[in-house]
Amino acid sequence: MSAQTLEGRPETTRPAKERRPRRPRKSVRDKFLAEGGRRPPAWQLVLRYLLLLAVFAIMVGPFLWQLSTSLKGPGEDIYSYPPKLLPSEPTLDNYGKVADLIPVWDFALNSLKVALANVVTNVVGAALAGYALARLRFRGRKLATVAFVMAMLVPVESIIIAQFMTMRELGLNNTLTAVVLPGCIGALNVLLMRNAFSNIPYEIEEAAFCDGANAWQRFTKIALPAVKGTLAVVAIFAFMGAWDDFLWPLIVLSDQSNFTLTIGLNYLHGTFANNQRLVAAGTVIAVAPLIVLFACLQRFFFRGVGEGAVKG
Repeated sequence: MSAQTLEGRPETTRPAKERRPRRPRKSVRDKFLAEGGRRPPAWQLVLRYLLLLAVFAIMVGPFLWQLSTSLKGPGEDIYSYPPKLLPSEPTLDNYGKVADLIPVWDFALNSLKVALANVVTNVVGAALAGYALARLRFRGRKLATVAFVMAMLVPVESIIIAQFMTMRELGLNNTLTAVVLPGCIGALNVLLMRNAFSNIPYEIEEAAFCDGANAWQRFTKIALPAVKGTLAVVAIFAFMGAWDDFLWPLIVLSDQSNFTLTIGLNYLHGTFANNQRLVAAGTVIAVAPLIVLFACLQRFFFRGVGEGAVKG
């Protein structure tokens, strides 16, 4: 007798599936060739790699040269011809001398405070503004989008005096708060978030709305998890913009204890311009946090290709 289920229907037993031998997986190259694709000629491959090497030399070459110069000792000629990329006697004394000449770690701490505050304000503010522009319905939404686009067309140098006067009226001159406020929410970051939220299918939010989710729940539970890649991009852009900014902190700050790293390293160029080893060491110190940040967020950074897609 067959066993009876709770619904009163007989429970049928299915025969075990026979195991089929696994087919060897084809690589992307094999699939491309199987579909009729042809290999590019050898001269095209050579040309591509030559172009990639040229771009690599232009983009990474100056940093490698600065790193090499910062590791060269005082007895090694940095102006020799042909130039030597690898130092014969590498040393870290130049980094210690930079810390002895200027309070570089205090300057770096000030820059870190400004950069982290800029990241938080841009990520939170751009996400909220981008979600409102992309998903909410209100009067003047298109005008608000146009306003953000127009804000990107205004040169910073044309409004920097007005910004300085505003900070003076607020009594914020010579403070790190004055450095953060003008760039706390970037127009480009808002538009990036708007485009990322626009790629999310409306059916997902409609289903959540039918289940009783309000706008804040849809924003935090559905929209934000789908745009992690764009959030990483905004965080990187905000950190780089605040960390590398030189003109605005130079104008608004006058007390050395509040100087950021870019302003503090300017002393190496003025007083110790002949010792390029110290200048190179200070440059490497300034670039190192950016490399660490990108290394930590690169897996989210490259996820922006399929941002907002539905995953099955």
